[in-house]
Amino acid sequence: MSLWIKLVNKRFIIFTIILALKGMLAWDVIFDSGVTLETFITEIPFFWAIFCVIEWFATRRKLFYYMVFNFLVTILYFSILMYYKYYGIIATYHVLDQASKVTQVGESTYSLLDPYYLLIFLDIIVLSWFLIWGKRKSVVRPIVVKQIRKPVLTVLFAFSIALCLFNIWPNKASMNEHLKAEDMGLLNYEMYTIFADSTADEEWVEMEDITQKEIDRLKGDVQPLQPQFEGVAKGKNLIILQMESLQNFLIDLKVDGQEITPNLNKLLKADYHFDHFYTMVGQGTTSDAEFVVNTSLYVPKHEPATKNNVSKQLPSLPKLLSVNGYTTATFHTNDVSFWNRTELYAALGFDAYYDKAYFGDEDHVAFGASDEVLYRKTIEKLKQMDNKEQPFYAQVISMSAHHPFNTPEEKLKITLPEKYDDTLLGDYLRAQNYADFALGQFIADLKSSGLWEDTVIMLYGDHQGVSLFSLDDEQKAMMNELIGHEYTYSDMFNVPFYIHVPGVTEPKTFDHTGGQVDILPTIANLYAISLDDQIYFGKDLLNQTKNMLPMRHFLPTGSLIGNETLFMPGFGYEDGTNIPLPQVNGDPSLVAEDEYERTLELLHLSDSYIAQLPDR
Repeated sequence: MSLWIKLVNKRFIIFTIILALKGMLAWDVIFDSGVTLETFITEIPFFWAIFCVIEWFATRRKLFYYMVFNFLVTILYFSILMYYKYYGIIATYHVLDQASKVTQVGESTYSLLDPYYLLIFLDIIVLSWFLIWGKRKSVVRPIVVKQIRKPVLTVLFAFSIALCLFNIWPNKASMNEHLKAEDMGLLNYEMYTIFADSTADEEWVEMEDITQKEIDRLKGDVQPLQPQFEGVAKGKNLIILQMESLQNFLIDLKVDGQEITPNLNKLLKADYHFDHFYTMVGQGTTSDAEFVVNTSLYVPKHEPATKNNVSKQLPSLPKLLSVNGYTTATFHTNDVSFWNRTELYAALGFDAYYDKAYFGDEDHVAFGASDEVLYRKTIEKLKQMDNKEQPFYAQVISMSAHHPFNTPEEKLKITLPEKYDDTLLGDYLRAQNYADFALGQFIADLKSSGLWEDTVIMLYGDHQGVSLFSLDDEQKAMMNELIGHEYTYSDMFNVPFYIHVPGVTEPKTFDHTGGQVDILPTIANLYAISLDDQIYFGKDLLNQTKNMLPMRHFLPTGSLIGNETLFMPGFGYEDGTNIPLPQVNGDPSLVAEDEYERTLELLHLSDSYIAQLPDR
C-alpha cells in the first residue's frame, strides 16, 4: 500500500524519469551525437509543461492522465524510431494518415524492430498493473494525495514553456529537418510542424508564370535545335519495367564468384546503360516512382503523390501516347487500392490496369504473385495488345524483391557465404538474384514472341533497397567491403536505367546524371512527340548532359543531386555537405549556392503547378 501511495504522490518525478529514459532511447538511435545534455534540455521541458496542466486542471484521477500522456508519448517515440529505421527521417503528423499501410506491409515493418525497442513499453505494463492493484486496495484506506502548490506550478509552467520556445525559435529557419529536430527536441519539433503548417499560407506562383522556358532557365537547359535520336522509335511499342528496390551497385557484382544479376548484366552490356541515374521518390516510394516517371513532375513535400495529386488533371505519358494512337496498360500484382493506385491510374490516363484480380495469389512472394507469374501473365496480355492495329505502352511493376526480402526457400537461385546468413544485406542479394532470374525469363519470352524487335524497353529501379539506417555497424562494414568503398547516400539512391531501342542502341554506358523525372522527355524525343503544350521538369538524357535533381522526403529540404555530388543543406547552404557520386574519380565539382537556390524554386514551381491544375 505504501508503494502505491508513493507512486501517486511522486508522479511528477517518476514520469519525468520514465519519459526522459524513453527520450534517451530515441535520441541514441536517431542522432549521431547520441544522448547528451541537450537531450534533457530539449525533451524534459515539454513533459513538465503538460504535467503542470494536468496538476492544475485535473481535480481527480491525475495519475490516470499522467499515464495517458505517457502512453501517447511512448507511441510517438516508438513510431519515430520505426520510421527512422527505414526512411532515415523524423516522422511527423504528415505520415499518420498512412498508418493503415503498416498492416499491409507488416512483415516489412516488423523486420526493422530491434527487440530492445519494446522496452519502451515496459513501464506501461508495470504501471497499469499498479493502477489496477492500487484501486483494489484503496477501498481499505483512503489515499492522501499531495497537491503541488499553485505558485510552484505557475513558475514551473512558465519556465518550461520558455525553454520550449528557446529551443524552437532560433532553429525554425533551418532547412535540414533532421538537424532542426535535434536542436529543437523531438517533441518540440513535432508540435512545431503542426503549428507551422496550420499557420502557413502557401503563396503559389501564378499559372501564367509557370512556363517551360522558366523551368529550363532554372535547370540550366538549352533545348537542341536538332535533337539526336528524334523519332527513331516512332510507331514501336513501349514497355517500361519498374524493378523493386533495384540499386546500381548490383550491376556486375559478384559474391563468391557468383553474379547477383546475370541477366541484367547481359542487358546492360548490349544496350544503353545510365549509371549516374537516381531515384526521386517520396513518402509513396513505389507509387511515387510511377507518378514521377509518367508525369515528369516532382513528388509532394509531405505526402505520397497518390494522396492529393491524383485528384488533378495530370499531364502524363499515357495521355501523350494515347493522343498518338497508343493503347496503354499497367501491370502490378498487388491490390490496385494499395497506395490509392485506382485513382493514380485514372489520373495518369491508363486505358487499363491489371492487378491482383488478374494475377491471383498463386506462387506468393512478398505482397502478391511472384515475378515469374507477373511476367508470364503479362506477356499473354502484351501479345493480345500487339495483335491490334495500335501500338501499345505497358508499364510493368515487379515486386518480388520487396523489403524485407524474404524469398521462399524454393525460389533461391544462389548460395551465399555463411556470413550473409540472417542479414538484411544477404536477404537483399538473394531476393534481387531471384528477381533477376524472373526478369531473364521475361526477356526470353519477349524475344521468342517477336515483341523484342518491335518494342522499346526501358528499365529502372524504383527506390533504394538497402537503407543506410537499417544496417547495423557490422552490416555497414560488410557493405563497404562488398562495394569497395564507404556506402553513402549517393550509393543508396543510385539505381540503374536501361534503354533498348531495336536497331538503334548499342553497348554504351552514359556517365552523366539523370533521374526518374527525365524519362518522359527522353521518351518524347525517341517517339518524336511534341511537348510544346506540356509542362515537364525533366530533360532528354540522350541530348543533355548537365543536370540537377531536387530530392525530397529521404533527404533534407533543398537537397539535390548535381553532376558530380549529392548536396544536403545544414542550417542553410553554407554549412551543407557535398557527397561525391559513386562513379566520380578525383575531386568532384561541388554544388554551387545558385544551384541550391534554383532547386528550391523548381520544387515550388512544381508544387504551384500541380496545386492549380483543374480537378478531374
